[in-house]
Amino acid sequence: MTPTFLIGYMGCGKTTLGEELARQMGLRYIDLDDYIEDRQGMTITDIFQEMGEGHFRELEVNALRDVAAMTDVIVGCGGGTPCHGDNMALMNRSGVTVWLTTSPERITARLLLPDQKAKRPKVANLPDEAVLSLVEKELEARTPYYAQAQLQFDSTDIETAEATIRTANRLADVLQNCH
Repeated sequence: MTPTFLIGYMGCGKTTLGEELARQMGLRYIDLDDYIEDRQGMTITDIFQEMGEGHFRELEVNALRDVAAMTDVIVGCGGGTPCHGDNMALMNRSGVTVWLTTSPERITARLLLPDQKAKRPKVANLPDEAVLSLVEKELEARTPYYAQAQLQFDSTDIETAEATIRTANRLADVLQNCH
């Protein structure tokens, strides 16, 4: 089976839903940022700080090419991955792209959870009241890229383990018809 690429803004559920989806479908889940970190031996934050965004984007497209050639994988992409170079075209040619959607308010609520906010550099140092504005602004800018996905799927209902299982099951049904 060709890769399934999950795209969308941070906090939309790519990892939460992707891991459960892969489990249900008997596939491997790959987080693209983790894949890059493993190969570089450093964190994404360190790559940005030491080598700059341009170098990170080169590493990202190389990693994307690697996973695009794999089979039987669900790939959770970074929120900015679809917005650079011809990444969306590469993903659309190589497999099935799914834009996970939920409201800016739900994304913000997820990002403001203490364990989430601290590990996300883009929002870690923002006052809580500024996060929704950032989410709305960036979602507006990224929507033209995300909208190039072959499928759009509502990832709102993943707040509990049971809900995540149900939502992943619905997405698995959709994907069975695409592959």
